[in-house]
Amino acid sequence: MAKRVKLELNPSCVHNHLIATQARAMAYDGGDVKSWQRRLRNKVKELTGFDRMPAGKDRIGLNVRSLWKREHKLGTIEKIAFASEAHCDVPAYVCLPKNAAPPYKWFICVQGHSTGMHNSISVDFETNTRKIKVEGDRDFALTCMTRGMAGLCIEQRGFGERKWVWGKKHVTGSDDQAGMHALQLGRTMIAERVFDVDRGIDYLASRRDVRMNRIGIMGNSGGGTISMFSAAMLPRLAYCMPSCYFCSFEHSIMAMPHCGCNFVPGLLAEAEMSDVMGLFAPKPVVIVVGRKDDIFPISASRRQFALLKDIYAAAGAPGNCKFVVGDGGHQFYAKQGWDAMCKFTSK
Repeated sequence: MAKRVKLELNPSCVHNHLIATQARAMAYDGGDVKSWQRRLRNKVKELTGFDRMPAGKDRIGLNVRSLWKREHKLGTIEKIAFASEAHCDVPAYVCLPKNAAPPYKWFICVQGHSTGMHNSISVDFETNTRKIKVEGDRDFALTCMTRGMAGLCIEQRGFGERKWVWGKKHVTGSDDQAGMHALQLGRTMIAERVFDVDRGIDYLASRRDVRMNRIGIMGNSGGGTISMFSAAMLPRLAYCMPSCYFCSFEHSIMAMPHCGCNFVPGLLAEAEMSDVMGLFAPKPVVIVVGRKDDIFPISASRRQFALLKDIYAAAGAPGNCKFVVGDGGHQFYAKQGWDAMCKFTSK
């Protein structure tokens, strides 16, 4: 009879060992927060490839084009497109509230893995005219307008109207494929999406109805990803509300199958999610989680939030870091999130 030998053949065996035993080289461990933030922010920009994105005089003109404009019961919605980089246009909705006067406070709204930004204003994907019911409180722009804030809804690369196209076909998992191409070029999909947010802020800076020191970002799932990384790397943002993303890398994207657009080569060797979010301190952040979210488990989210609170306390602003919980699964929770965020935006 052949001897039974236990073999560790799954590639995750060694990965799980490294996750459990490898120190996070740049995790916050006390000391001067600003100095630590400067070092880690530079590392995050390097690892994501954000420092490879066009900067300074290499940025092209926005070439803003208006596609349509219409009145809404909550205000005015205009669909525009602007150029982010060469051969790269970004569709977006500009949503102005009628119950507030300019200059407005703004939130940049980014959807996650879905049919796209049209969900932010509750219209169909094909025509943008037919009203639809949006599940999971993902009508982000409408909730902004209801609260007297303007919204800039950006279509993220690989989603909705910006799906990766091969030949004449939109490809399933298109953001995954586009993300792999970005990696081959020394970028990541995260860096490219954050860059589009940065160009969106450039667009807002060209307007006269923007309070430039009162711009926030929000999104759920993949939108939560970009909300957090944008907050970590873009100094012009004042508020951040990531939903159903903040957890630990160990217990979320490393613990189960996830889209390739979530990954940054080498990041977990340097820092955990609390550290990346901690780059936003002392600015206000509201972490939104679902009690039954099985993709980003709440137990790990709570542990990471405790570490994030330590960073905010060291930055002198423990009250600027809030954690709110919805009773369901992987979705945004508008009442809980906005109840907490509006305490900051009303100041």
